[in-house]
Amino acid sequence: MLKRIACLWVTAIFLSPAFAAIKQDTLQIKGSDTMVNLVQSWAERYMEIDPAVFIAVTGGGSGTGIAALINSACDLAASSRSMKEEEIKLAETKGVEPVQHVVGLDGIAVVVNPKNPVDKLTMAQLRDIFMGKVKNWKELGGEDKKIVILSREINSGTHVFFKEQVLRRGIEKGPEEFAPDALLMPSSQAIADEVAQNPNAIGYYGMGYISPKQKVVAVAKDEQSEYIIPDIKDIVNGKYPISRPLYLYTNGQPQGLLKKFLDFVLSKEGQDIVLKTDFIPVR
Repeated sequence: MLKRIACLWVTAIFLSPAFAAIKQDTLQIKGSDTMVNLVQSWAERYMEIDPAVFIAVTGGGSGTGIAALINSACDLAASSRSMKEEEIKLAETKGVEPVQHVVGLDGIAVVVNPKNPVDKLTMAQLRDIFMGKVKNWKELGGEDKKIVILSREINSGTHVFFKEQVLRRGIEKGPEEFAPDALLMPSSQAIADEVAQNPNAIGYYGMGYISPKQKVVAVAKDEQSEYIIPDIKDIVNGKYPISRPLYLYTNGQPQGLLKKFLDFVLSKEGQDIVLKTDFIPVR
């Protein structure tokens, strides 16, 4: 896997005022930290193809991007989760018509420190860990050490997806929640950094953030199932149990520059960029 370096706020390119003045068209894209490197790569390549276009890419989380779309503060919202019913209703009250575009697929990797001997877990064990029912690594075959739970913050689409698919067994409105002592991290990179230096930590992030500094845990649906490491083949064939689509949202059907950009995203070249940034193409 390629190492991906992300930060909470990312701008696609810095332009001097004199250079920016010659730009004829601009796009503002905000949202998912999971997708920020991918979207930035699309933006950079598209600006090479059409130098008259300036595309600004900002992270902050899926909820941030969706809120910006609802408030007409961006042209595209990048999101690693589907919009919630209440978000769609709020958008409609403001005259915004969200249209969903699936632009890639992602597997959520569960990671521990490389020194941790635990290398495989079932979905039930993950649920018990992140809900705080299992508190010590020795209960899972590891050392007698307290488990340090790392989660994305609640504004993150990755947080929402992990809670719904792992803690709530796919039920959106279930009562299950993360353990009260779970540390809410501001970005996927923050989770990666903490796991790399904390031998007792466990966290999760999109597979685009996998690096040798963390150990990816193999996950099984249950004790009778095969333990699977997230990779392209096993996400496409549905064997890896924690995977999801990635979305771009527009206000209404895209026209003009928005349509051209989305056509590029879904083109062979755009989908090759998906693959190069460690996600899974939809085409």
